[in-house]
Amino acid sequence: MKLNTRLYDIFFNQAQRVNVEILSLGLGYTAVTTSDGGIGLAYTYFGDKKSCMVLNKHIDYEGQSADRLLEKINSANTVERSMALALVNALNYNNALGLSEDRDNKIMFDRFNISQGRRVAMVGYFPPLVRIFEHMGASLEILDISRGLGHKEKFYKQLKNWAQVLMLTSTSLLNSSTEEILAHVAKNVKTVMLGPSTPMVPDAFEHLPVNMLAGTVPVDKEKTLKAIRHGMGTPVLHKYSRKVYLYLE
Repeated sequence: MKLNTRLYDIFFNQAQRVNVEILSLGLGYTAVTTSDGGIGLAYTYFGDKKSCMVLNKHIDYEGQSADRLLEKINSANTVERSMALALVNALNYNNALGLSEDRDNKIMFDRFNISQGRRVAMVGYFPPLVRIFEHMGASLEILDISRGLGHKEKFYKQLKNWAQVLMLTSTSLLNSSTEEILAHVAKNVKTVMLGPSTPMVPDAFEHLPVNMLAGTVPVDKEKTLKAIRHGMGTPVLHKYSRKVYLYLE
């Protein structure tokens, strides 16, 4: 979990200077707003729910110093990690908002030559991207354990000797699999971390073979928070956000 620790270290001082305003734990995504005007998203990663409680104890983070929630980025509870990652994205809001936009993923496709015959490995099932890749004629292998797609050991071998591009969901930060997955990537593979959870923080990825970050920055806060409360997912959240990208190479 070195990546999570790096995120904690990068934002600790800033977190001490601001408060959490709103923490909205939705069924699909979590949103956090901060007193400095930030808003951030992260996938709500539920573990096995065995009771009405998804958190170990009640803590009211709203109105409190943000560093109290930030420390949960290394929690054993995946819901707490979801809240903390949303906070990281809120603390990084102004930086992310200034990044270039890639509304239709065209820049990403062009940069990594996504075309007929291109061999693409995908961790996390992204239906819109899958449809586009299939239409383009790209060869696609998918690993998504929650959907019963793919076999982990076989997929890891493909990262070493088959894949040319890896599309890695940033929910991997929440189940602590990011660094495990990237440890199997061959040197010539180009890796993109993507999804609304993506922390657009280049310094956090200096130790990892990641070539591009592709994230989501809300621009209409009220509609974003309402969508979160109503259990909406990525297609709706993108209506109120900018899809941004950042090269790390």
